[in-house]
Formats: sequence, structure tokens, C-alpha cells
Amino acid sequence: MAKIAPSILSADFANLEAAIHNLEQNNADWVHVDVMDGIFVPNITIGIPVVGALRKVTDLPLDVHLMIDRPIRYVEDFVKAGADYVTIHVEADQPQNNLEALKKIRALGCKAAISLKPKTPAEVAIPYLELVDMVLIMTVEPGFGGQKFMADMMPKAKQIREWLDDINPECVIEVDGGVDYNTAPLCKENGIEVLVAGSAYFKADDRAKFVKFIQE
Repeated sequence: MAKIAPSILSADFANLEAAIHNLEQNNADWVHVDVMDGIFVPNITIGIPVVGALRKVTDLPLDVHLMIDRPIRYVEDFVKAGADYVTIHVEADQPQNNLEALKKIRALGCKAAISLKPKTPAEVAIPYLELVDMVLIMTVEPGFGGQKFMADMMPKAKQIREWLDDINPECVIEVDGGVDYNTAPLCKENGIEVLVAGSAYFKADDRAKFVKFIQE
């Protein structure tokens, strides 16, 4: 059974509390929070205060995806704000700093995760796999919602799953970008355990039906 983590990037930012309660009512599993700094990706979204505000209005796990430069500078703040998962991009800093950031996240009692952009080879993930609770495979170029799903990322996900089965089988794989009724089955066929969906969830005529479809 897969989990769904609707991305609030596609929600009404003037009514985020209502959007979160809507996720709860429709039995979503997690809340995916896209944090962008305008440097690592060409867009700016939300930051630490919003994560803290969301924490006050929901018990759903907050899946905080840091699309920011040198995330080691801020991971502690996001954990303290209430994140349950903090994901950093392997491309966002030098490997030694990324490893230190992951160790810091875990030391603070939070789940640590890495993310790979579409052009980043699977092999880049290897040094981090023993330290993470989740690997996020981007199925679009990070930065904006509503992009087309990249099906050619599935072999990367399968390869990383094989490595994880040997060294860290409890780690889960998540995909983010272009997940909808058409692409979700392909993700699940390839062993993806957590699916992020933004536009497809918030634009769905029947959100509860969409959630159930992903979870089945």
C-alpha cells in the first residue's frame, strides 16, 4: 500500500490551514512542504515560520523538502519547527556537508532524506544510503509545480531500491513531480512507496477518491 503526500505548493496559500484540514478529511498520509530559496531552484516559496504554523494545526507527518542551497545551515531550524522528515538535495552542497546535515537531522530525532534531480545519476546517492530514512527521486525538474512526469526516472528508482534492500531495507523511496491518475500506477509498479501529488490532488474533482486510488 502506497502513501500519498499532497504538496501544499498547489494549495491556496491564503488558506493553508483549511487545505491541511482538507488533507486530513480525505485521509492523506503526509503533508509535503516544498521549500525553495530562489538560488538552488528558480523559485521562492515558504520557510521555517510556515512549517511551524502548519505543525500547530495538524498531526499529519510534515514531509519537508528543502530545495535550498547549503541546507546544513537550516536543517536544525526546520526540525525544531516541527518537520517529521527533512529532505536535502545531494546537489545542494559538498558531500561532507550533506553527510553532516543528515547526521544532524537524525540526532535531533527527525527522519532524514536525500533527493536527486532528474539529471543526477543514481550512483551519487550511494554514500548517503546508510544514513537516510527516505530517498526522493524527482520526476520533474525541481522548482515549479504542474510539470510533466519523467517516466525515465523509474530505472533510477529501481536501482536505488536494490541497493537499499541490501544495506538499508527500512528506507522508503518517494517520487515527486507529475504524479496523477495516469502516472501513479507506473510508480507503484516500480516499488515507489510514497507519492507526492500537488496539482493532481488539489485540482481533483473528488480528492478522497484520488487519495484512495494512490493508496490502493
